[in-house]
Amino acid sequence: MRIPLLRRDPETRALRALAQGLMRLPPKHRPDEALQVVADLARRLTAARYAALAVSDNDDRTIGFVTSGLSAEELRGLKTPPQGHGPLGSLRADGRAVYIEDVQQHERAFGFPGRHPQMRALLGVPVWAHNRVRGSLYVTNSAGGRHFTDRDERLLVTLARHATKVIEQDWY
Repeated sequence: MRIPLLRRDPETRALRALAQGLMRLPPKHRPDEALQVVADLARRLTAARYAALAVSDNDDRTIGFVTSGLSAEELRGLKTPPQGHGPLGSLRADGRAVYIEDVQQHERAFGFPGRHPQMRALLGVPVWAHNRVRGSLYVTNSAGGRHFTDRDERLLVTLARHATKVIEQDWY
């Protein structure tokens, strides 16, 4: 009887892709390089159009911000990194994942710059460092308009743990 060593289900394939992506980090990397890999993997593994990872300081101000999927023009249109006062504010306040079907219609949505990319569905998880929420990892606009899933959330939580290691080692 032959026992397969690796299952071929979507979760296993995603975790394998995650491990391979994280191995791309050079042994001595800059924090922004490592966080960029995390954001790129979040976007790719959840089939999202955009991903972002924000790092906040002791006063909950955004001090680090990387994106994935934005063109250079879209990135310039942001002007400043989000400060987490809108729909992501609850995530940073209570440390729980958020899923929002339509960000534009959310009661806390405000202050989007005029050239900000259009976002609809958003899935975000907290990034913890030294037992405090120190940012967020989130994806928006899933491929084909599908809903983000529990699997997507688990992948983001795993990626956020990797971001935590970088943040604790290099920023705090």
